Amino acid sequence: MTEVKKIVEKEVLMNGTQAVAYAAMYADVDVVAAYPIRPYTEVMDTISKLIADGELDAEFIVAEGEHGQFETVKHASLVGARTLVGSSGVGWLYAMEAIVVTATDRAPVVAIIGNRALDDPGAYGVEHNDALMVRDVGWLLAWVDTAQEAFDTTLIAYRVAEDQRVLLPVGISMDGGFLTHSEQIVRLPPKEIVKDFLPPYNRGKYLVHPDNPITVAPQVNEDWVMEIRRQHEEAMERARVVISEAYESFKKVFGRYPGSTGDIKMPENPFVEPFMIDDAEVVLIGMGTVSKPMKVAIKNMRKQGYKVGMLRIRWFRPFPTQDVIRYLSNARVVCVIDRDYSMGSPNRGGVVYHEIRSSLYDLDQRPKVLNFIGGLGGREITIQDVEKIIKIGYEHRDTPITKPVYWVGVRGDPW
Repeated sequence: MTEVKKIVEKEVLMNGTQAVAYAAMYADVDVVAAYPIRPYTEVMDTISKLIADGELDAEFIVAEGEHGQFETVKHASLVGARTLVGSSGVGWLYAMEAIVVTATDRAPVVAIIGNRALDDPGAYGVEHNDALMVRDVGWLLAWVDTAQEAFDTTLIAYRVAEDQRVLLPVGISMDGGFLTHSEQIVRLPPKEIVKDFLPPYNRGKYLVHPDNPITVAPQVNEDWVMEIRRQHEEAMERARVVISEAYESFKKVFGRYPGSTGDIKMPENPFVEPFMIDDAEVVLIGMGTVSKPMKVAIKNMRKQGYKVGMLRIRWFRPFPTQDVIRYLSNARVVCVIDRDYSMGSPNRGGVVYHEIRSSLYDLDQRPKVLNFIGGLGGREITIQDVEKIIKIGYEHRDTPITKPVYWVGVRGDPW
């Protein structure tokens, strides 16, 4: 059994972006690059205040735009600085060239992505397509659903990203508005014990320094690109083990499992959060704060006799394929709620829907999979919406799927 320390944590009221800023302060970041775009911006507001108040000693660089912002932290990371950066929506996409090479140059940058709809039309509300743009280029991606999980996952992100078995950037996604701006109680451990969990950043032989002449990002063409891509993919696979080790170490050092608070006890699985799933015939899937109406609806529907549960995806990259198979293989219907879209894709479904279907495809007996696209542009997914989704899932236990994808609550499109 894992030994658990008893420590005294202080409770502070803060939102998700402030929680990330405090975690970065606890991690003693060296370089922060900022450029404003809502809803992530309060991370940088909070960091600048921590520096001004003398609680954090770091270089705070205001870039001329998002591309320069991400170039700054990439280069800082390669010369051995622990870094924090972030953006939202089209700001994240404006930096895409720098974001891609941050991964291919193996710079363990930690970024917060305050999920926001992509323009046009203008919308500040949440969609997940911004962060999902990097799902295939070697970024580790986590989705958090509470401020506590945001704080804990940020500390874990530095430990995982900087592990020499990984050396990949981590994007911490949080729902714009629903988490970036909503205040919750967060438990902050004593800062002095963070060093027991998070070692200093050490790039070893990969440090860019005049005394260590190495080549980064050479022109290799067909001679070496295949080998480099394969090494990158193997690092992503090794991250599964490193993430599991980090969560266990977090529990030993801080005395609680990541994401847990005094009132919330998180299941001890880094990659997914199962909820009332053991006997569930219908299982809901989602990422981020949609888990809140899902849990309330599940409790309501269970009182009416519906055997329904939930599986929340905590880490999207690496994707928790084995956990998905483990928890869903006995379900009869899986209802995936996507806060994203993948236009022109098979069945015209969402991104998470396709990941789930692909994970289950090789099973001899697999559940039916339905997709519900909703909550785009920040529109709320209500408890009543989720209860309707559960009823649709139940109706398909013994009937073929004739309509695999539903859009939730769209005017003029009954569902």
